[in-house]
Amino acid sequence: MQILPFYLLCDESGSMSGDPIDAINDALPELHHEISTNPTVADKTRFCLIGFSDHATVLQSLVDLSDIDQVPALAAGGLTSYGDAFRTLLRCIETDVAALKGEGHEVYRPVAFFLSDGIPTDDGWEQALKELEQSRFCPKIIAFGIGDAERATIGQVANFRAFIQKDAAVSPAQALREFASSLTRSIVRSASSIAADGGSGFTLAVDETVPGFATVSLDKL
Repeated sequence: MQILPFYLLCDESGSMSGDPIDAINDALPELHHEISTNPTVADKTRFCLIGFSDHATVLQSLVDLSDIDQVPALAAGGLTSYGDAFRTLLRCIETDVAALKGEGHEVYRPVAFFLSDGIPTDDGWEQALKELEQSRFCPKIIAFGIGDAERATIGQVANFRAFIQKDAAVSPAQALREFASSLTRSIVRSASSIAADGGSGFTLAVDETVPGFATVSLDKL
């Protein structure tokens, strides 16, 4: 079977407390329902949730969403360690891809949705990102920034597509609802594409525009 793994890396730092973290936690059950009740999508995808603040934590290891009753909730507190998020992501992908292949699956390059509302507070995060990018397991990274996140940093994190919240156009909570909707659409459309053509001409189906966000150019030197 062909499998497309999705990873959600979500900022759990203290600045996410209140409406932002509540918006994500409200959206996760909707994502779970949308995916888990669609056999075609559930069969073709796997989902992993990683939260990061002072350290990164795997809140939900890679799973067929139809096999679990709910996705764990996020909790805000602490600083913003990008580096540990990237290192944890790489370890997870290395382990997960090996396990899926061991089960006889054909595994597509993983997709990582990265969300942060601020700037990284740890030294060395750029080296951790470089190690991820240079790995043969490097995922396609779609980065979203809200709140105090910097456009240049979000563009640096992404290698496929990047978005930054439009100033004063929407609240962080509204932007996060749109983010969650975009993530869900990407999973559903990508899985449907694999099912439709048997995977022979599969292309990742990620939104080119997201309401409440401006697109960040990745054409950087």
